[in-house]
Amino acid sequence: MGSVVPVLIVVGAVLGLGFAEDCKGCVPLDSYSFDKVISKFRAAIVKFDVAFPYGEKHEAFANVAAEIRDTEDLILAEVGVKDYGNKDNSDLVKRFDIDRKDFPVIMLFSQGQSQPVRLMDGNEPDFTVEHLKRLIRSKAGIYVGLPGCVEQLDRLAEDFRTAQEKERQEILKKAKVFQETVPEEHRSAAQVYVKMMEKILERGDVFVQSEQTRIEGLLKGKLSDEKKRTMEKKRNILLSFHHRDEL
Repeated sequence: MGSVVPVLIVVGAVLGLGFAEDCKGCVPLDSYSFDKVISKFRAAIVKFDVAFPYGEKHEAFANVAAEIRDTEDLILAEVGVKDYGNKDNSDLVKRFDIDRKDFPVIMLFSQGQSQPVRLMDGNEPDFTVEHLKRLIRSKAGIYVGLPGCVEQLDRLAEDFRTAQEKERQEILKKAKVFQETVPEEHRSAAQVYVKMMEKILERGDVFVQSEQTRIEGLLKGKLSDEKKRTMEKKRNILLSFHHRDEL
């Protein structure tokens, strides 16, 4: 990671940070710097957009970049595309088969993967900070904290997901101990983690998908603001029990 810093400094100096001045934590990329910078990170989340982006979707991306700026092995970057003059970075749009009508387009580039994964675009109805963070966490396999989640319990949930039944019993015991000692503000969340582990042990891994379906169904209905927030937090916690290929 240390060797990456000089690269980013040079990139920033060359581009003058341009359109990324209002996107703290974002790195501006162009046709010349793209591959050089992207290759340095385990995962890169890149937004392809107009040269001078603005609006709620740009702000959502900028907020995510600021919130996860300290996450190791992950970079958030922007590619500004011009459809006039020299048509800067149009070659990148063509290379990744991106239609300008879909701007902004957010793609995941992972080390060892020959093709990127499109996470969302301007047609996504749920273009929010939370949704983007959820996608990054599930598709990139890099921990990103979500509302309602507790990192230590997320780690236990991830261990639980891949463990055998006997090991799962031990992890459940650890979660229950943590539940008793966790600060009051995380007590209700800890109870959800424990309950989910118990349900999975009782019903099997199929419970994860069935619970996901149930929660999504409830969120599409009429809920009070408080109930909706509770369901969204449960959905976030459930993410830690999913295998990545199920998301």
